Amino acid sequence: MTDRHPTSDLEIVSRPSPLSVDDTVQRITDVLATRGLRLFAVIDHSGEARAAGLELRDTKVVIFGNPEGGTPVMQVAPLAAIDLPLKLLVWADGDQTKVSYTDPAALAARYGLSDELAAPLSGVVAIADAAIATA
Repeated sequence: MTDRHPTSDLEIVSRPSPLSVDDTVQRITDVLATRGLRLFAVIDHSGEARAAGLELRDTKVVIFGNPEGGTPVMQVAPLAAIDLPLKLLVWADGDQTKVSYTDPAALAARYGLSDELAAPLSGVVAIADAAIATA
C-alpha cells in the first residue's frame, strides 16, 4: 500500500515496512552498499530528541546518492541541491514502520528536469522497494 501526502507543492510517498525502524534502516544501508550508492548520513532524529530529554517516535533519515546522477541535475537546476542527495525517512507510525520519500516525479516537475536528468531520481523508489521487500 502506498500513501501520498501532499505537502504544499511537495508529494510525499509513504509505504509500510515489515521490519522495525532500525532493521529497515539497516536493510536500506545494505541495499545501498550492494548497489554501489554512497551513504552520506543516517540522521537519528529520535535519538537526538532523547539526548535532549525529549520524546519523539522512532524517526531516522537515510541520506544517499550518486554524484554521477545528482551533479548533472544540480548543474541544470542549482536549487535542486535543497532536495539532493536523495532521502528516505524511516519512522514509526504506531506499531507500523513506514518509509517515506519525495515522489521523484514531483522533484522532476519542481525543477523542470528532462526525462534523462530525472531518471536517476527514481532510484529512491528502487531502494525503498528493495528495503521493504519481504524475504
